[in-house]
Amino acid sequence: MAVTKKAPTKKVKLAKPKNGVQYTQAEFFQSMQDACDLESRKQAKELYESFSGMIQTALKKGYKVPLPGLGKIQVRQTKARMGRNPATGEPIRIKAKKRVRLTPSKALKDQVL
Repeated sequence: MAVTKKAPTKKVKLAKPKNGVQYTQAEFFQSMQDACDLESRKQAKELYESFSGMIQTALKKGYKVPLPGLGKIQVRQTKARMGRNPATGEPIRIKAKKRVRLTPSKALKDQVL
């Protein structure tokens, strides 16, 4: 059995967000442009919108979408349950609903946490 080497991941120097906590859309698309060697921020935005649309379509159809190195995104059904109004303490019924969930991969956990 032949052993294949993983291609080295490209290290990208990210600019720090100006407010120190969160990227603005412009900063995010600029980072994408730099990371993907795109010619314009408009191309980065189009790439992101296409990718986002593909994920939304897959989730609507009930598919689980693997995001290699990040995790798995899927729609899960929650059960109806009893809750409590925090202001009055009165019991309330919470309806069943669908939620989008990202299950982080081990690689992401190891890198971030």
